Amino acid sequence: MAETKKKIIQAEAAGGKKLKSVPAKKPARSQVAAKKAGTKTTKTKAAKKASRAGTLVIVESPAKAKTIEKYLGSKYKVLASMGHLIDLPRSRMGVDVDHDFEPEYLTIRGRASVLKDLTKAAKTSEAIMLASDPDREGEAIAYQIGKYLSEKEPGIKIERITFNEITQGAIKDAVGAPRAIEMTKVDAQKARRVLDRLVGYNLSPLLWKKVKNGLSAGRVQSAALKLICDREKEFESFIPEEYWTVEVSLKAPRSTISADLALFAGERPQIRDEKQAKAIVAALEGKPALVSDMRSSEKIVRPKPPFTTSTLQQTAANRLGFSSKKTMQLAQKLYEGVSLGAQRSGLITYMRTDSTRIAESALAEARHWIEEFHPGQLPSQAQRYASGSGSQDAHEAVRPTKVGLNPDDVSRFLSKDEFKLYTLIWERFVASQMISAVIKVTTADIAIGEGIFRVSASSYIEEGFYAVMKLAVAKEEKASRSLPLEKGQILDVERIQGSQHFTQGPSRYTEASIVKALEELGIGRPSTYAPTISTLLDRYYVGRQARQLIPTALGRMISDILTKFFPDVISTGFTSRMESLLDQVEEQSVDWVKVMKEFYFPFKKRVDEVMSTLSSKKGQLDEATDRVCELCGKPMVKKLGRFGFFLACTGFPECKNTKSVPVAVCPKCGGDVVERKNIKGKRKTFYGCVNYPVCDFITYDKPTDKPCPKCGWFLVERADKAAGTHKACINPSCDYLHSRDSGEGED
Repeated sequence: MAETKKKIIQAEAAGGKKLKSVPAKKPARSQVAAKKAGTKTTKTKAAKKASRAGTLVIVESPAKAKTIEKYLGSKYKVLASMGHLIDLPRSRMGVDVDHDFEPEYLTIRGRASVLKDLTKAAKTSEAIMLASDPDREGEAIAYQIGKYLSEKEPGIKIERITFNEITQGAIKDAVGAPRAIEMTKVDAQKARRVLDRLVGYNLSPLLWKKVKNGLSAGRVQSAALKLICDREKEFESFIPEEYWTVEVSLKAPRSTISADLALFAGERPQIRDEKQAKAIVAALEGKPALVSDMRSSEKIVRPKPPFTTSTLQQTAANRLGFSSKKTMQLAQKLYEGVSLGAQRSGLITYMRTDSTRIAESALAEARHWIEEFHPGQLPSQAQRYASGSGSQDAHEAVRPTKVGLNPDDVSRFLSKDEFKLYTLIWERFVASQMISAVIKVTTADIAIGEGIFRVSASSYIEEGFYAVMKLAVAKEEKASRSLPLEKGQILDVERIQGSQHFTQGPSRYTEASIVKALEELGIGRPSTYAPTISTLLDRYYVGRQARQLIPTALGRMISDILTKFFPDVISTGFTSRMESLLDQVEEQSVDWVKVMKEFYFPFKKRVDEVMSTLSSKKGQLDEATDRVCELCGKPMVKKLGRFGFFLACTGFPECKNTKSVPVAVCPKCGGDVVERKNIKGKRKTFYGCVNYPVCDFITYDKPTDKPCPKCGWFLVERADKAAGTHKACINPSCDYLHSRDSGEGED
C-alpha cells in the first residue's frame, strides 16, 4: 500500500495529472472459504473439548441411577443400561465349538436404542465409569459396554467402579478408587454362559421333538427339577402309621396347664390305636394329680449370622411367605435406593452374596447403636462369623447400610412388603452383634396313677439378642412363660383324653427348603436360586400348593427322560463340580476352553444318539374325556398347554373350541368349578363356578375329585399346623376330615 502511494506521488510530480488509487488485489473465493473453514474447525474442536466437562457413569437400573446422580452432582451424568445390552443370539446357539468355543455376541433385540443413547452421552463426556453390579454378571456387562463404547469413541478414558452399598460415602469412595475390568471374572461369566448355552441348546430341541414344542432344559434347572421329583416319589411312597397320645388338662391356681403322657407303668407309652388309648385313659381317670418333680436347666441360644442371599430367601419364605422371586425384587429396590423425604439412599447392601463377612465400619456402627439402646446386650468384642467352605466371599453379608435407620424410622417411606423385608434384614444384622440369650427351661412331672405327665416352659435369664427380634423370630423360639407349680402340689384334673395322629413322611420341598438344598449341594449361585425356581414354575414343570413345590406330569416326564439318558449332566454331583470349575476359571487355575472340550463333545454325541433312538412322547399326556364339544359335537380331550391342562376339541384345527378343565362340581348350582387366576391380590389362584355371575361360588382351597361321604360336597386340600396336609370337606357346616376318618396321612 505504501509502494502504491509512492508511485502516485511520483506520477503526479512528473506529469501534473492526478492518478486514481489502485486497490489491493482481493483473495480468491477458495482462499476465503479455506480460511473460514479453518476458523470453524478450530471453534468446533474447542467447543467439543469444552463440552466434555463431565463424567458418564453407567449403572444397571434407572432407580440406582436416580440415587447415585444425587450423590455425585452436576459434573456427573448417570445413565442405566438396564442389564445386559450385548449377549449371545436368541435364535441360535451362537457358540463356535470348532474354534475354542468362541461366543458370538450381538446387540440384544430391542436394546439398540439404549446403546445409542449411551454412545451419544459418551461423545459429550471426558470419561466413562462403568458401575454395574459387583459380581460376575456385572463385570461382564461392564466389559461389553466398555468395549463397545471404546470402539465408537476411541481414546476416551474408561474405568470400572464397584460398591457394596448405595450411600453417599460408598459412592464417593468408589469414584475415588476406579480400577480396570477384572478379565478373570469376565472369563468365568463367559464360561458359565457358554456352558449353559451348550446344555440348553442341545437338550431343548430334543424335548421339542420328543415331548412338546416350547420346552426348555437347563443345567441348573434340570438338577433342581430332579430334586423335586425325587422328593415327590419319596413323599408318595411313604405309608403313614397311626399312633395316639394322651393329654391331661390341669387346673392350677391362676391358669390351666396341659401336659403329655411321658411314662405309663414305668415305660414310655407306644399307643398304636384308639383301643389302647381308651384303656390308658380309663386307668387314669379319677386319680389325683401330684406334682412329683420339678427341675430346671439352662440353655444358651446364640444369635445367627447376618443374611446371605440363600438364608434371606429361606427366612423370608418361612416368616413372611414370600417367594424367592418376590424377596429378590424387594431387596433390589431396597438396595438401589428409596426416597427418604429430602434425601434418597440405599437401605441395604448388595443382596447377591454367599458371605457372612461384615465391614469393620459397619461392625463399629452396630456396636455403637447397641451400646446406646441396649447396653446390657453388648458383647465385649464384635462378633465375626465364618462363611461356608464354598463361599466366594466377594461381598459382605446382606445388612442395613445404616443401623441408625431402624425399621420404625423408615416405615412411612416403604411399602408394606418392603418394610417387612427391611425389618427382617435389620433385626438379623443387629441381633448378630449382641450377646447370646440364656433361657431357663423348667420341667414338671405330674403323677396320676401309674402315669407320669410332663410339661415344660421357658423363661429368660438373659434376653440377649432377642431384645431386638420381633419379626425375624418364630413365636416358638421365644421364651415367654414359666410354670406356676411347686413340687408336692396337688392339682385338679379337668380332662384326660387321647388324640389320634399319623407319622409324617418326608415333606415336599418349599421354596425355602429347595434353596437350602441347592446351596448345600453346591448347585447354582446366589444369583441363580430365584430365577431357577421361577423358570420351573413358569414352564409348568412344577406347581405350587400351600407353599409346597409339586412336580407336574410334564415335569416328571422331562425329569425321567433326562435322568435316564443324561444322568451325569443333571446329577447334583456334575452341577456342583461345574460350579467349582467356574470358580477356578476366575482364580485362573483352570483353562475354561479345556473344560468345555472335555464336556461338550461326548455330550453332543449322546444327544445325537438319543435324538435318533428315543421314541416320541408327544400326546402321551393327553387324556380322553367324556365331554363333547358344544360347537361341533366331537369329543374333547384334556391337553397340556403352556399354563397347564385345558380341554380342546379333537376337531382342531377346523374347530378351535377350548375350555378350562373342571376340577369339581359346584355345590350351589351343579355347574363346573374351574381354576381361575386373579391378577391382583396376594392369593392369585382360586376356584370358581363357570356360571358366574349367576353363581358366585368360589374357594381358595384346591378341590379334589373325591366327594364328601357325609354331605356329598367335594373335598379340598388344606394344610395347617394342627392337622398337617389333609383333605377336608368344603361345606362349612360339615366337620368331615379325611385323614382322621380313613387313617390316611398326607397326600
